[in-house]
Amino acid sequence: MAKLNTLPDALSSLLHNDRDWIPEHIVESAWLEHTPFAAWLMAALEPRVFVELGTHRAVSYMAFCQANLRRANPGKCFAIDTWKGDEHAGLYNEDVFAEVERLNQKYCAFSTLTRGTFDEALPLFADGSIDLLHIDGFHSYEAVSHDFHSWLPKMSDKGVVLFHDTEVRDKAFGVWRLWAELISEYPHFDFHHGHGLGVLAVGPVIAPKIAPLLHPEVAAKDVERFRHHFGELGGEVSRLYRKKFNITPGKPKKNFRSRLLGHIRSLAQRFRAK
Repeated sequence: MAKLNTLPDALSSLLHNDRDWIPEHIVESAWLEHTPFAAWLMAALEPRVFVELGTHRAVSYMAFCQANLRRANPGKCFAIDTWKGDEHAGLYNEDVFAEVERLNQKYCAFSTLTRGTFDEALPLFADGSIDLLHIDGFHSYEAVSHDFHSWLPKMSDKGVVLFHDTEVRDKAFGVWRLWAELISEYPHFDFHHGHGLGVLAVGPVIAPKIAPLLHPEVAAKDVERFRHHFGELGGEVSRLYRKKFNITPGKPKKNFRSRLLGHIRSLAQRFRAK
């Protein structure tokens, strides 16, 4: 485990090197405000293999790839999705995948797009081979629990798993429930902004640059400083998004999450009516 006093040094380096980093792929997404952390985590963890379960329009995935490209020895990246949609993300046509394919051309030397279900992709990866896994598929408790436990054997000794939407308490979302269970078993850290992002260390070896965040004795002020820093950077990305699409702060476009939850409630009402 890294020494506790490494956190301020790590933050100082981050503030110096990554303050001007911005994602190249900015479209509407609940993940936008976590893209700066994706860049930091790629540098800190240096994953040999990164896998994303649930990519959709690839805001998170392209941020990871963009950060991976800056490494002296980039790792391998894999995005797994049917690119057909589901009840949470809605259904969408082939244009979505075509755009992701276009974006991926820049990273094709190390990035692979795999169309299929998460279970179908399991045999493609050897046990103990994945250093970083991002789970962002169907968000019911049963689905996310199945995804985590199915892919857990694939994680390496320094494996880290990311969970998006840990702060969403709507009854249709169950990530927060699984997160509450897992944090009693594994070292962890979480962000509260951007609908929540959980960082879970599932391997016995923790990379020195992230170890202080996951240590229970780290000073609360340092942890909050880290959260605040990335909350600010995430806010900057949101402002860039609003500027890009000419969205007035006083009259914001109805956000993705609001439309999503409205769609889920509508489906639930129709189901009960039957």
